[in-house]
Amino acid sequence: MIEIVTPRLKLRQWKEEDKEPFFKLNSDLRVMEFLPKSLSKEESNNFIERIKLGFKEDGYSFWAAELIENQAFIGLIGLSIPKFQSFFTPCVEIGWRLAYDYWGKGYATEGAKASLDYGFKELNLSEIVSFTFFKNLRSRRVMERIGMRFLDEFEHLSLPEGHCLRTHVLYKINLSSM
Repeated sequence: MIEIVTPRLKLRQWKEEDKEPFFKLNSDLRVMEFLPKSLSKEESNNFIERIKLGFKEDGYSFWAAELIENQAFIGLIGLSIPKFQSFFTPCVEIGWRLAYDYWGKGYATEGAKASLDYGFKELNLSEIVSFTFFKNLRSRRVMERIGMRFLDEFEHLSLPEGHCLRTHVLYKINLSSM
């Protein structure tokens, strides 16, 4: 199984012991501020199973992210194929979700850069997208730091009309801009 190592992070396959800290992360309202809802333990565990299925079906997905210095699980970072329909799908997205205590330390940027490198060099992708709620400035800054450019604003059709999080922004990076 593929692992990616950066100076401070290991992006690796998921372990049973990741379930509890991942649930804690997914139930933290600060972390989930720009997502439709926090996740129950069952929903969080099901998310891990969908990630594992992505690795089986596509050969990649969101890796569990851990700190090299102490093996602490800090969240997820990686690549995935969105399951919803939009004007830009099918596509490969890059994403991250880190526990609050690990925000502001550059881990999302570090892991995302390594994921982009893997996507372009190992998977031979020509472009990768990312998207978030338009007010999620922290994630937008990560997208910009890794070289992605704003492409468009769109309505996330998986959310009901009138939902406060429905307006999203789309960012993209091409292999040629790396």
